[in-house]
Amino acid sequence: MERTDRELFFKSLKYFAYTVVLMFMGPTVIYQAFKNQTHPWYWPVLIVGLLLAVAAIIMGFYSLKVIMKSFFGGK
Repeated sequence: MERTDRELFFKSLKYFAYTVVLMFMGPTVIYQAFKNQTHPWYWPVLIVGLLLAVAAIIMGFYSLKVIMKSFFGGK
């Protein structure tokens, strides 16, 4: 039985921490954009918020991939 790759496991935990930060930042920025719809910076702030939300989803899948690689090994 192969052991867990500790270095890769801690790397995946770091990625999960980034994911959690992005999961809170994205909706917060989107909320702020919708709260200030008459402001001239509405569209740029909304786009940044949507990019943060998409980045949170992508980072979540990537961190799951890395943690699975640490548990079960790579190809």
